[in-house]
Amino acid sequence: MESQIVLILFGGFLLLLFIGAPITVALGVSTLISFIYLGENPIKFVQIAFTSVGSFPLMALPAFILAGALMEAAGLSRRLINVAESFAGPFTGGMSAATVFACLFFGAISGSGPATTAAVGMLMIPAMIERNYSRSYSSAITASSGGLGIVIPPSIPLIIFGIAALGMPAPPAAVEQHGVFQTVSIPKLFIAGFMPAFLIAGSLLIMNYILAKKHGYKGNTEGWSARHIWCEMYRGFWALMAPVVILGGIYSGFFTPTEAAIVAIFYTLIVGAFIYRELSWEKLFTALETTTWLTGRVLLIMFTATVFGRLLVENQIPAIIAEGMLSITDSIYVIWTLVIFFLLFVGMFMETLATILILVPVMLPVAYSVGIDPIHFGVVMVCCLGIGFQTPPLGENLFIASGISNISIEKISVAALPFAFINTIAIFIIAFVPEISLWLPRFFGY
Repeated sequence: MESQIVLILFGGFLLLLFIGAPITVALGVSTLISFIYLGENPIKFVQIAFTSVGSFPLMALPAFILAGALMEAAGLSRRLINVAESFAGPFTGGMSAATVFACLFFGAISGSGPATTAAVGMLMIPAMIERNYSRSYSSAITASSGGLGIVIPPSIPLIIFGIAALGMPAPPAAVEQHGVFQTVSIPKLFIAGFMPAFLIAGSLLIMNYILAKKHGYKGNTEGWSARHIWCEMYRGFWALMAPVVILGGIYSGFFTPTEAAIVAIFYTLIVGAFIYRELSWEKLFTALETTTWLTGRVLLIMFTATVFGRLLVENQIPAIIAEGMLSITDSIYVIWTLVIFFLLFVGMFMETLATILILVPVMLPVAYSVGIDPIHFGVVMVCCLGIGFQTPPLGENLFIASGISNISIEKISVAALPFAFINTIAIFIIAFVPEISLWLPRFFGY
């Protein structure tokens, strides 16, 4: 029975994707056919799907999307980028290094890879081209750095992972063998993402320096000025305070991630309307329209992907996969290698949020079975999928960078390969050294 369900579920899903069906349709139709084959009442499909989008933590998703859109409309994102650019100076690869920092800053308020790439790329790609960086390199470093937007908190994929993993306790056999695992929570995932995000950003800066030195790319022509840095930080003070308010409130326990997203919205409205005075009614409605479109897209995927995952769990498919992997090897390092390469491959073809919702029920039991902490696993999973934003054929960041720089995706993809390579090495380090992810949550008492 299990093999037939796997064939119907995955076979139908892949067939529909192959003929060009949207991923939501492919997930929904293949799951519904499986329900009918099993003799299940289709009403159960709707009940599970509706429950999946009715959870309280999920309210943080549209709220953070709106906060990011408002920050761009209110001029906060531009000021953050100006602060990052002021640090560039005349150093080798200074402008492209500033792009990495700008993506890190903006990712800390948007939680989205494509949004980070678009906001930073609109300013930094033309600036780099003007300073004689090649179009392909300017686009590649921006697309690669944009992936930091889903690793640095508040990360939308980490929220989705937390929601997906909350209902999946460790199997009794894994608890008996490895002891009690810590519970999954969104604040804990956010804290755990900090050091990996900076490690990946550091790897990008190292590769950027090597390549910039090879191609002779310099920073700005005005030289490095402490006064200029201070002026930009002064102008961008309220923008720099946004991630401090949001993340500080979460980590201090003053409010939950869902409440933090609402605080971020009101903070941005006040700063944009009364301090910077750049937030007009037209920009406000544009931000609301963007939020509605993105949230609807995400919720539709969640609606069908959750039922897809539930059907896998109910038919013991994850347990079968875990048993199959463990029959090959019980080495945690070999398991990590298989998992990382599999996620890198899947990330090239599937949208990040759908991948998380589909694969968490399949792969989290495997992680439990070899003693991998669920928080650690979630961070590594999101880091791997972040590379998918810069690798074809899906590569959303590549499409955005291509549209800004007016250069083909093929050329950007080739230029982005060294950054994907160094990011992969960083991910292996994060996977093999759990303390990189787990030390900070433990320090904060989680």
